[in-house]
Amino acid sequence: MGESKLDLLQGTLDLMVLQTLAAMGAQHIYASLVRLQQRGWIAASWGTSDNNRKAKFYSITRGGRKQLAKDADHWQRLSDVMGRLFDLSEEGGR
Repeated sequence: MGESKLDLLQGTLDLMVLQTLAAMGAQHIYASLVRLQQRGWIAASWGTSDNNRKAKFYSITRGGRKQLAKDADHWQRLSDVMGRLFDLSEEGGR
């Protein structure tokens, strides 16, 4: 994945976390990773980080990829519908 796409994804995740904290107050975001792991969508393993510290690393599982595809399809369809709605609204306002 290109660095600009990775930056966009990380920025999007940052935005989602910041908005969650702004809207809901202090949260223990780590719980989301635990929930995903409990659902079998991610796996965790201990390793060594870049700065030579013990760290937990998460990776997506086969079940997680299936769920991701399902959710991505849902969001794409929703996005398409919303896009068409806004296009109609722009056409009506001309």
